[in-house]
Amino acid sequence: MKVLATSILLLLSASVTNAFAPSNSFLSRSTVTVDASQIQILPTTGTGTGTGTGTGTVLQMAAFETTEEIELDVEERFQKCLDSLKKNLQTIRTGRANPAILDLVQVSYYGAPTPLNQMASISVPNSQQLQIDPFDKSVTNDIEKAIIESGLGLTPNNDGTVIRINIPAITEDRRKDLLKQCKALGEDGKVAIRNVRRDGVDNVKKLEKKGDIGEDESKGAQSEIQKITDKFVKDVDSIVSSKEKEVMQV
Repeated sequence: MKVLATSILLLLSASVTNAFAPSNSFLSRSTVTVDASQIQILPTTGTGTGTGTGTGTVLQMAAFETTEEIELDVEERFQKCLDSLKKNLQTIRTGRANPAILDLVQVSYYGAPTPLNQMASISVPNSQQLQIDPFDKSVTNDIEKAIIESGLGLTPNNDGTVIRINIPAITEDRRKDLLKQCKALGEDGKVAIRNVRRDGVDNVKKLEKKGDIGEDESKGAQSEIQKITDKFVKDVDSIVSSKEKEVMQV
């Protein structure tokens, strides 16, 4: 492990030197140093959805030097949470034709899962119908199969050239189910935001523990992170509420 750690430190040092080699007057005045105390070689155990397992090492470096960097990172990750929520809500079917409901449909294309919207043009001939025109007509049946197996409750009509999907009217019971889905996705979004908040606060506390910032700055940064959190939580509520109104529209 000592040999591995030494090798990684040498490679890292070389990478940093090359990455910050002076190419203009601004960089030539900058000095970059790597503190070995900020690097950890941690044993890991392979997990995940793949078939392989095993052990290895993870190189970790302190990512933040100031509270401003932490706050910017938190806000950026919050925005990604919102973007993900919006995309997931688009897939909830209402009583009107909307190509976005097919965004998460994956088609097996030569053995590789491929988004449907990258394999065909999707148009809306009228408010109750979607029309799918595959770029490669040989995969029309594969697209039909993917839509049926997507769990969206849609019945595609395949004429061999294009696929048409009639969007049925939503029953009252179905609307209630869709509202529950909206609320569940909203709660998932809030959980993701709270997890990001926790990471941000932890990073601020690490800077304080290292002595890089004082107690007052630490408290101020944590307070600012909470303010940003509250704003994005309200954004989640607003987005979900808008989708719920769309679902309830007859």
